[in-house]
Amino acid sequence: MSEPYAATERTTATRMRDRMGYERDTAHAILDEGYDCSVAFVVDGEPRVLPTLHVRVGDTLYLHGSSGARLGLAARGDGVRVCVSVTLLDGLVYGRSQFHHSANYRSVVAHGVARQVVDPAEKLTAMTALVDRVGAGRAADSRPPTRQELAQTSVLALALDEVSARTRSGGVRDDERDLDLPHWAGVLPLRRVADAPVTDEGVTGAPPGYLPGREPQWVTPVTLTGRHVRLEPITPGHVDGLFEALADDEVWEYLPSVRPQTRDEMAVHVTSALEQTWLGERAAWAQVEPATGRVIGMTSYHDIDPVRRSLGIGHTVVGRPWWRSGVNTEAKLMLLEHAFEVLGAETVFWYTDIRNWRSQQAIARLGASRDGLIRRHRLRPDGSWRDSVLYAMTADEWPAAAERLRERLAAGGSAALAKT
Repeated sequence: MSEPYAATERTTATRMRDRMGYERDTAHAILDEGYDCSVAFVVDGEPRVLPTLHVRVGDTLYLHGSSGARLGLAARGDGVRVCVSVTLLDGLVYGRSQFHHSANYRSVVAHGVARQVVDPAEKLTAMTALVDRVGAGRAADSRPPTRQELAQTSVLALALDEVSARTRSGGVRDDERDLDLPHWAGVLPLRRVADAPVTDEGVTGAPPGYLPGREPQWVTPVTLTGRHVRLEPITPGHVDGLFEALADDEVWEYLPSVRPQTRDEMAVHVTSALEQTWLGERAAWAQVEPATGRVIGMTSYHDIDPVRRSLGIGHTVVGRPWWRSGVNTEAKLMLLEHAFEVLGAETVFWYTDIRNWRSQQAIARLGASRDGLIRRHRLRPDGSWRDSVLYAMTADEWPAAAERLRERLAAGGSAALAKT
């Protein structure tokens, strides 16, 4: 445990002292997690409060602004006296009485004199840290500022010397005389959740794995390359190739979605896969011919559960010219290798339509066992109920299955794999 901050006249609570703390680690954790930062200062005798971006580097808090704004101008010379607040709202507390309504929160207040950062090296370091704060690795994945942009940006540094943390957690604290009142009481937990990112027009790459709000290792597809097929994280740039390769009703016969009839419909299909990937429900790949770069299909992890270390392989569709080739088996081998040997999965499973006998045979030849039947599992596009056959492979079964699949790939290439 690091040395706590010393209480000062400005950081000493006048009421509810049990909520006040000076632990350095607690304050740093709140500053590092929170994005909602406000800085208060005085201009011509009048108070000002501005929202701003912040980042903590050691015991210094850096604040971002414009060099022409009031805060930046006020900090020139000897600096500007400020009060900075960062708050995380964790829940709303509903008491039986109006007086005991409250909120669960974690907040930090810091006082001091913020100095303007003029040293070019320190300023660039602080701005890099600010960018990386919205996603570790973002600074390296974006253009650095020009000399003119640096001049237009103000960075203030506040030494974290006079700091306090105030928190409330737990449930309702009604007076004993109110406990028999009939009114509902309790806590409504709140949390910050990142929604699916909206890709800017013209960007063909997938959203990067460092964006907040995901399980990067499990839900971020990575490129997997084999002799017959390369699996690339699906992007809007694959839409045209997918529309051309999958323009066959038979390809979509047993899938839970209908064949996209236009390029725009295929774009919607790909966008849906990207949104599900971002939300942690799916990791989607385009299947590509390594020699030509031609898009030939798509496949996914789905029902991803990092806690129980399990996932499904599905949403697989491949163009007819590549049926009865080595593509399916090699793609599944790479997906299984990644699941068991990189992610550390305990179970990989498949669902397939009970009528899709060809798919059942292919999954069984991978070494998966038929574990059961789920009746009325999903609705088909025609509105009828689909019974799904469940296949699974465990981490204990994977080494033997992997050896068989690798031997078949090494021995005969696509000819040896024709039956899969």
